[in-house]
Amino acid sequence: MTRILLADDHDVVRRGVREIIESHDGWTVCGEASNGREAVHMAFTLVPDVMILDISMPSLNGIEATRMIRRELPATEVIIFTLHEEERLIGATLLAGARGIVSKADASSQLLLAVEALSRRKPFLSPLAAQVLLEEYGDASKRPERLTARERDVVRLLADGLGNRDVGTALGLSVKTVETHRAAIMKKLGINSIAELVRYAIRNSVIEA
Repeated sequence: MTRILLADDHDVVRRGVREIIESHDGWTVCGEASNGREAVHMAFTLVPDVMILDISMPSLNGIEATRMIRRELPATEVIIFTLHEEERLIGATLLAGARGIVSKADASSQLLLAVEALSRRKPFLSPLAAQVLLEEYGDASKRPERLTARERDVVRLLADGLGNRDVGTALGLSVKTVETHRAAIMKKLGINSIAELVRYAIRNSVIEA
């Protein structure tokens, strides 16, 4: 019996997913969570074979929940459930440890295929998710350069609303050095404003959504 834990903050979505899952012989829903922290707690308690996580949940987002679950329960496979506008976060979910991604736009048939694949330890991307991933990462010339650990620290603090002087104080750097890091980060990422920097930080789990 494959035991599956559901996590979504909408009751109607969980009911629909439960119906899909329990229509398949040999699968059972062992629990339901309505927010990210509850999902992590239930995962540690129930140790499901597969988890289906909404990417945007209260308390803790699906990316951070996935990272925590996969770190402590490497045998538990995670399927991320996304809305179309959230598909830009696919790369971050894969880095967090999810090996299945299903768009809510093509959920019913693809969700069954995803659970089947992950229960056999095979990754799965629904067609819409795969298309977005190819568009986002298929062209190497469009990939931003990787940030260093120090640059990620600077991004996190700037995205939290700190000014250059406060960032320097927090990291033990001069204002001039922070300004240099900031300019390098903006150039690497191809962005021009703090608002864009915040969006990058959320997309790449530098800060929580």
